[in-house]
Amino acid sequence: MSEPTASVPHAARTGAREGGEIAFYALLALAAAACLVTIHLIFLKAPVEATMGIVQKIFYFHVPAAYAMYVGATVCFVGSAGYLARGTRLWDALARAGAEVAVTMGMMVLISGPLWAAKAWGVYWTWDPRLTTSMLSVLIYVAYVVLRAFAGDGESERKFAAALGVLGAANLPIIHYSVQKWGGNHPKVITTGGGGLQHPDMKLCLALGFLTFTLLAAVLVWTRVRIELAASRLAEKEEEAIELGAVED
Repeated sequence: MSEPTASVPHAARTGAREGGEIAFYALLALAAAACLVTIHLIFLKAPVEATMGIVQKIFYFHVPAAYAMYVGATVCFVGSAGYLARGTRLWDALARAGAEVAVTMGMMVLISGPLWAAKAWGVYWTWDPRLTTSMLSVLIYVAYVVLRAFAGDGESERKFAAALGVLGAANLPIIHYSVQKWGGNHPKVITTGGGGLQHPDMKLCLALGFLTFTLLAAVLVWTRVRIELAASRLAEKEEEAIELGAVED
């Protein structure tokens, strides 16, 4: 009677693992398809803007990348708060994945923005409130990533990084409202008072850009969490093997 009861949890874990694998690869395929469709529509369907020309198409990558940076930062905040409350590896892995996605997407914002600014303003960089606060936010998550990479993996290091992940989220509303509160040169395109997107295909490309970068952020977070949890399990097995070897000696 003991064998059937012991096999049920194992079967359940196996089924859940297989279901997770299917969901992950389905999300990966969907993200890849969304990337291809979005790039196709941006360059072959969306009209060229009359004033800025083809450079305006950077907009369809720049704004969704900024949104994806917010997504990564939010994931880092949730994971950091969860780790401080629960102290489990899953929350820590989620925080670390969110921070790395925030850095990746933030770098895309800081690279694509100056390329667009060179055409719009005649200079690659100006200390505009939104640009400055965005760079500050990216640097905060770079500090998180560097801390986790070089400061060790002890509980105190993880808690310190989690506190940084929670505090880093405080800068996100400042980025969002910096243009409304402090002005600056940064354009308002899709917010109140902005120039707007006049052509329906422009709106379609922007909407698809948001969808695509959301899927990309989800894939990157999920992938990084899987890697981090696998590394944690491997480290635990190595410690167990060392302990067993010490006992046998």
